Amino acid sequence: MEDYNKIIESLNVKFVRGKHIRILQSVTVVNYYDTDNYVFLLHEGSIEYDGKETPVEKGDILFVPSGKLTRLTFGHNPAKIIDNEEYFTHRERYFEAVNDIEAVGRLDNSFSYMGFEAKVFDSISFFNSLDIPAFVISGNHSLARLIREVIIENIHDLAGKNRVLKVKTEQIAIEIIRYILRENVFVEEVATNSTYFKDPRLIDIFNYIREQLNGDLSNKVLASVANVSEDYVGQYFKLLTGINPQDYIEYQRMEYAVMLLRTSKKSIREIGGDVGYKDTAYFCRRFKMMFGIPAGKMRRRDTMMSA
Repeated sequence: MEDYNKIIESLNVKFVRGKHIRILQSVTVVNYYDTDNYVFLLHEGSIEYDGKETPVEKGDILFVPSGKLTRLTFGHNPAKIIDNEEYFTHRERYFEAVNDIEAVGRLDNSFSYMGFEAKVFDSISFFNSLDIPAFVISGNHSLARLIREVIIENIHDLAGKNRVLKVKTEQIAIEIIRYILRENVFVEEVATNSTYFKDPRLIDIFNYIREQLNGDLSNKVLASVANVSEDYVGQYFKLLTGINPQDYIEYQRMEYAVMLLRTSKKSIREIGGDVGYKDTAYFCRRFKMMFGIPAGKMRRRDTMMSA
């Protein structure tokens, strides 16, 4: 348990967004994908995921880890089939954001959702690193209550709002980890990752990559950071993390690009350069390949979702 406590202490958890939603039209997103972790609390109606025979029940919480390709159905079948690009570009066709606090949890065909980051040493996405699928948390009234409180707090514009959102989002992340441990769900993956999260050479690589995303991140450079041979660094990194370093670097670059799209007015060309892509066309191709939507539409999507 001490190892798990150390992991939790090292987590940097950040609230990204949260809303109460009424479903206007039943829809299936065949390739849902996002860089943030998401929880969906079902109030009334239906949510299904990954073709599971048992749908999410009223009061259940569906957790979708960051970077995990998932099939999601909102509303009862038959549902319109769309891809991730259509989902993020034209959400207003299928969903209505509800800003009435009294209506939270009380409307037909409705759910609350929130997105958050959870990074170990502010470097690697914790839940993504476990390589676990989406799963349902049932009968956890304290977690459901926390999600409702986050949604209501986000609707309000009160003093201390950001601090309250941070504290409650941290509680939600911890509750999810506790659920995994208590129910023995994916415990092996948590235990495996707890070892490499403490490896000082790997942490040095994570930190260097985070600080040098627009620079030279070849295996030769990473080898010098970790003080291992160039021939061994790729094997060493994959042995501890399960992925090769260049795949990890691309994911970090694209994740940072998403953040810049959300928070800045920089051009797509500037953002590509900031995350290490000199060829804008290549950056755009890789971005769409990873997220299923063009970078420009990702920016429009985030503007719409924050409205």
